[in-house]
Amino acid sequence: MSEKNSTVLKAAELLQLFLSHPSLTLPQVVKLTSQPKTSVHRMLSSLEETGFVRRTADHTYELGFVFLQFGHAVAERLDIRKIALPIMQRLRQEIGEAVNLIVRDGNEAIYVEKVDTTEPVRVFTAIGRRAPLYGGACPRVLLAYMPETERETYFKNVKLEQIANNTITDLKKLREVIAQTREAGYTISHSELYNYTSAVGAPIFNHSGSIVAGLSIVGPENRYGEENLPFYIEKTVTAAQEISERLGWQSAGKGEKA
Repeated sequence: MSEKNSTVLKAAELLQLFLSHPSLTLPQVVKLTSQPKTSVHRMLSSLEETGFVRRTADHTYELGFVFLQFGHAVAERLDIRKIALPIMQRLRQEIGEAVNLIVRDGNEAIYVEKVDTTEPVRVFTAIGRRAPLYGGACPRVLLAYMPETERETYFKNVKLEQIANNTITDLKKLREVIAQTREAGYTISHSELYNYTSAVGAPIFNHSGSIVAGLSIVGPENRYGEENLPFYIEKTVTAAQEISERLGWQSAGKGEKA
């Protein structure tokens, strides 16, 4: 590995610390990175000069405002986000629940858009949040419609860890649920990522029939009983299909692509 690449990787490692720490002192960064103090100080100084970090009045470091510009640029260039947002807003109006849009990033799902519920009791989600592909309705729908060879590779390498009360940690059961998802065209979860929460997830396809995102509604488990689920499922699947069609997907070929 070249020295240049090594420096970039170390800088990326340092910046990632601020995803879980709002601010850090120089000694804290040194401890967390296990890098020499002089190297850390030099790197922080360079990142400060370029606007990637900023030093506060109390001599701590935090992410710089330049990330707002990057975040805005990325968000604006996600065409699927632009297409999905008005449909998500309408779905929220129809059912009152929070609506999430996620895409795959390696072996994880990342939330790229959200519309909050109108209900006073809600489930917290945030743009940028990540979740394992096997956990919860929306991430799992990405796994269900992943190309089979990729899915099998994922199964061989993933460690199914308990996240909440009903997280699926048995590979045989996960395979069964995925088969059911592909057959039904949607998936449901109860207490898989957070206890006492439920979600309904549906796939979003592009013009070639490949899955590109997942759409989900989420809320407290007590609102997802048999009296509401059929309505929730219908509205979520319909919204996901509408987004797919705006991406060029032909609904007549759904059975072949799924």
